[in-house]
Amino acid sequence: MAEQMADRLEVSSAAQFKALGHPLRHRLLFALGQEPATISQLATALGTAKGNVAHHLGVLRDAGMVRVVETRQVRGGTEQYYQRAAKLFDFTGEGERANAPVALQAVAADLQSASGQPMLHLRNIRLTEAQAEELQTKLSELVHELQDAGPGEARYGVVVSVYRPQQTEPTD
Repeated sequence: MAEQMADRLEVSSAAQFKALGHPLRHRLLFALGQEPATISQLATALGTAKGNVAHHLGVLRDAGMVRVVETRQVRGGTEQYYQRAAKLFDFTGEGERANAPVALQAVAADLQSASGQPMLHLRNIRLTEAQAEELQTKLSELVHELQDAGPGEARYGVVVSVYRPQQTEPTD
């Protein structure tokens, strides 16, 4: 039976951020968010080759972000079930900023293959620093309060970001 997943994992080392340097690795972490899966199951779910999944899982395993939680004998071979190391990853340190664009590439790939019509709102608005901080806090609380509905329910992706774009207009 699968081991219990830790609640949080701090992602701060160069090796961990290097492991997150490919969008497929983020997608693998998304897919392993609810329950353990085999290489074959992940390859089918993500529409990619088993060898590709195996390689990228190995990189994530070496970085301590996924682990083998169960092994079964199947038709003369061994099948391994992989699981995320934690439910939530806390990104800190120098690689935190560089991780966001790669994570968003992974989200974009998921959006392309999403069933149904995904909700996506993009907006630029002028806010005071205090308003931006309040918005970040409220959105973060909302996302962290979500409770997993459990096995058998559909998986949904949630992306939340508040950022300050590069200045595009002249200042007076």
